[in-house]
Amino acid sequence: MRIGSVLLIIWLIIGAIAAGQRGYYNGTIGSCTKASTIVVTILAGPLNYFGVNPKVVCKVPQPSK
Repeated sequence: MRIGSVLLIIWLIIGAIAAGQRGYYNGTIGSCTKASTIVVTILAGPLNYFGVNPKVVCKVPQPSK
């Protein structure tokens, strides 16, 4: 159990580093698309270095006027 937890943490740290290298943390995270892309990049972990480049497009309905 302990080894699995350590591996999971390392996996997520590698994903966070990949997101940083891609510049996803620059500026404000003001959209669903940017926030979701950061999350899936972190979850992809080391797969980012093997060609995986996850992107998410969110379409949030606009409020009526």
